[in-house]
Amino acid sequence: MAGSEPVTAPDQHRPGHRKSGRIGAVLSAAVLVVMALCGNHEGNVENIWLFGLAALLLAIVIGDAVLRRNGLRS
Repeated sequence: MAGSEPVTAPDQHRPGHRKSGRIGAVLSAAVLVVMALCGNHEGNVENIWLFGLAALLLAIVIGDAVLRRNGLRS
């Protein structure tokens, strides 16, 4: 069972790279904005959703950066 597996702390199992996650989120937000500006839709409901999701992604990235800079998040 667990006899051959090394004992590790939970903080050693961190998911992914932070920098690539931030870059991916910013690129996704940029793609959403481009989709809103260059889309073939007539209504504004799609624009509201696309701009809103882009703003949410950017707010998460900025909030994460601020928390990490202030030492409130590891």
